[in-house]
Amino acid sequence: MRIATWNILSGRSPGEEAVDEARFADAVRSLDADLLGLQEVDRSQPRSGNLDLTAVAAEAMGAREWMFAPALAGTPGSWRGATGREAADVPTYGVAFLSRYRVEAWDVVPLPPATLPVPYRWPGNLRPSLVRDEPRVAIVADVAAPRGPLRVVTTHLSFLPTSNGAQLRLLVRRLAERSGRLVLMGDLNMGPRRADRLTGLGALATGPTFPTDAPTRQIDHILGRGVTGTGGPVRLRASDHRALVSKV
Repeated sequence: MRIATWNILSGRSPGEEAVDEARFADAVRSLDADLLGLQEVDRSQPRSGNLDLTAVAAEAMGAREWMFAPALAGTPGSWRGATGREAADVPTYGVAFLSRYRVEAWDVVPLPPATLPVPYRWPGNLRPSLVRDEPRVAIVADVAAPRGPLRVVTTHLSFLPTSNGAQLRLLVRRLAERSGRLVLMGDLNMGPRRADRLTGLGALATGPTFPTDAPTRQIDHILGRGVTGTGGPVRLRASDHRALVSKV
């Protein structure tokens, strides 16, 4: 079974104004993933041609089931927290999970932002500035995998260190309510040591994933409990992240 996670940058590459739908579909198809987590996913956004990128990916990989969960509604510059009840033609942005196997149950876990602006030093700046955080979300899917039930979680955490730690701890507490095999994957916006320490899970794939041209950091992860696997990054023809793939 192949598991992959990929921050897709809305299906584009840095500097691009529009999505090349065929190129994006080819990239997803080339992963040949049985279970796929996507982050920075657009639905009905003008910048991505008003496409439903989850549906494009589902067709490309031959997914049996999939879910898109919005974290934000509106367009860049006018974001607001999504409710999850937005109509399909409302511009939204979030995460997705796709599976070639049956999904027995779905859940969505809201991951709240910091309540006040947080000091953050942008790359290249000497002084920090106050940054307002954004809400995040996680999808939890109970998959009827070939070797037995598998709970799979896909998320994209805040880039602010104080927020992403709090979000991950909240998610881990929710997941601890149930035992069994577990995979947690996504763009966690933190390195392997911190991700391992906060989750207590084992890495199923390792290697630098960002930035895609000459990656120096691993901020995308596939972590597991009761599951073993090996794998690493894969460079694709879109996004500023490399995908991370594990064979389990």
